[in-house]
Amino acid sequence: MNDLQQAAKTALLSCLGLKKDETLMILTDDNKISIGTALYEVGQKLCRDAVLVQMPPAEINGQEPSAPIATMMLEYDVIVCPTTKSVTHTDARRNACKKGARVATMPNITEDIMIRGLKADYQKIAERTLKLSAVLDEGKIARIITPLGTDLTMPIEGVKAISSTGLLLEKGMGGNLPSGESFLMPEEGKSQGVLYIDAAVAGIGKIQSQPIKVIIKDGYAVDFSGGPEALELEASLRKFDKPGMNVAELGIGTNHEASVSGNILEDEKVMGTIHVAFGNNISMGGTCNVGIHIDGVVTKPTVFIDNKKIMDNGLLLV
Repeated sequence: MNDLQQAAKTALLSCLGLKKDETLMILTDDNKISIGTALYEVGQKLCRDAVLVQMPPAEINGQEPSAPIATMMLEYDVIVCPTTKSVTHTDARRNACKKGARVATMPNITEDIMIRGLKADYQKIAERTLKLSAVLDEGKIARIITPLGTDLTMPIEGVKAISSTGLLLEKGMGGNLPSGESFLMPEEGKSQGVLYIDAAVAGIGKIQSQPIKVIIKDGYAVDFSGGPEALELEASLRKFDKPGMNVAELGIGTNHEASVSGNILEDEKVMGTIHVAFGNNISMGGTCNVGIHIDGVVTKPTVFIDNKKIMDNGLLLV
């Protein structure tokens, strides 16, 4: 068994708990067929029935798969989605979870990231993530500052954090693999301040020029400045008008094996970073059901939850 097949086995058995009497669906696209095939070949030996479904790559993160594929997803116990664009924030994924499926999404996964990200100790990641989520659950105000000038206030009172531990072992659970983050939806229409994205942006990659400065007012991004990455991010979000500018998520990475690679699947999991996303927040309990969700990753954050410092210049204190 090669490294990729071993990573596939870890994903299916350790993270998803695939059982011999269950059914497995691998949903992949033309760009990720090698990973989809590895998961399928390993998975068919571990369960009652497995199917590999290949589709054209989506154009944007959050784009719905075709109706026939969405219907298929309602019929399987475990679904793994190594795809170019994310299906995490889609109705197809949400409906499959509501039906009881355990769904692991792998947006823009590469073989290297799969091998590296799935060698982490997921019991340790889970413990760390759950502790962090407990702190977020009790908080009223999150404040993020960075040496570059980020100073962003995000009300979170009454919002429950979501623990992406990588352990998707119960019916209806969904999340990314590789994993490791605690995230939540800030209260809609209330985030205020300035955000400097200096590490990476979903769909764009690593920031190669200057950090992206985003001005946020009353829960929406209202101004972008910086290099070409800032122009690209703004253009992608403005295609969806004001809903695309919605401040959708605050996430904190908890995976000690992850590193900033330019691939958001890994980047947003890096321990010592935070990320802020814009667009769709339905999966986190919000009301902004728009066809885009873009994360921006920030390094060296200091994070306060109310008066408690939970991260100091990138060092997680929880």
